Amino acid sequence: MLLEYRGSAGEGLADAGSREELYELLMAALTEARKQEIERGVTLVGPHRDDLVLKLGRLPAKGYASHGESWSYALALRLASYDLLRTEAGEPVLVLDDVFAELDERRRERLAELVAPGEQVLVTAAVEDDVPHVLTGTRYAVSEGEVRRV
Repeated sequence: MLLEYRGSAGEGLADAGSREELYELLMAALTEARKQEIERGVTLVGPHRDDLVLKLGRLPAKGYASHGESWSYALALRLASYDLLRTEAGEPVLVLDDVFAELDERRRERLAELVAPGEQVLVTAAVEDDVPHVLTGTRYAVSEGEVRRV
């Protein structure tokens, strides 16, 4: 997976050598965009307008990736953010909403091994057999508005 950061303030941000240089580049981009921003009534430059472009080789994933590839990208990003939060902020809650249905058995097992050590992992599944048995936490079944512990 290749990731490309596209800053709304232009290409120079990626090459900024210091915080001061980054500040100057951002301020210059804001000054340049000010008239257009006032005319349009929206901000055009800033981190909230930046983007991450996922690439499949040299092509952007958007428009070129298959359903499975897109799903894998989304899952990889979710797991990466979870891992980052674990190292910096304690134990976050990881929610995996029916992800196992989209994966083959080998990938299901690998994903389960990766998340099993987590302290707060919530997994939903429409089909109970989709969830690998390595995930040994408490299980509940929900049917016809009734919740029961399995």
